[in-house]
Amino acid sequence: MTSSAPPGLARFNATDRPDVAALLHTVCTSRAWGAAVADGRPYRHVDALLDASDAAMAGLTGADLAEAMAGHPPIGRPTPGDATSAREQSGVSDAADELRAELLELNLAYQERHGHVFLICATGRTGEEMLAALRRRIDNDTGTEREIVRTELGKINRIRLTHLVTAEAAEGER
Repeated sequence: MTSSAPPGLARFNATDRPDVAALLHTVCTSRAWGAAVADGRPYRHVDALLDASDAAMAGLTGADLAEAMAGHPPIGRPTPGDATSAREQSGVSDAADELRAELLELNLAYQERHGHVFLICATGRTGEEMLAALRRRIDNDTGTEREIVRTELGKINRIRLTHLVTAEAAEGER
């Protein structure tokens, strides 16, 4: 079968199952999400991959969603040595100490209330924007918050998948 997929996506499609599972785990730590996305291969276009990601996210159970959330560090504390985490949370890196302290305090309160870290698609957001969202969302009921988190995870996964197949293409062109 001849593929019309862009080079990075074609390589993703051709990657063997264990390696694609490892790649997808760097995008989202939910095994159910990763299996659903891997099982949908081959994808002819990046949009098809992103649609499959959205469908997989929509189908996650509460336990699957918890597994996905567990792979994310608190806002304001990117995982040391993780370039993706640092890139995504760059809006907090130069924030004032007071803002960082309030983020930490509210993150802990949020986690106590909801049982998981505050999760937001941080790419392109300032520390002030993330803090404002945390203030707005902390008093949500847990069911509402779970669905907001599902949406935010979906946004994060789309960005990471796009980066993954774009980075794959750039590597192959060297």
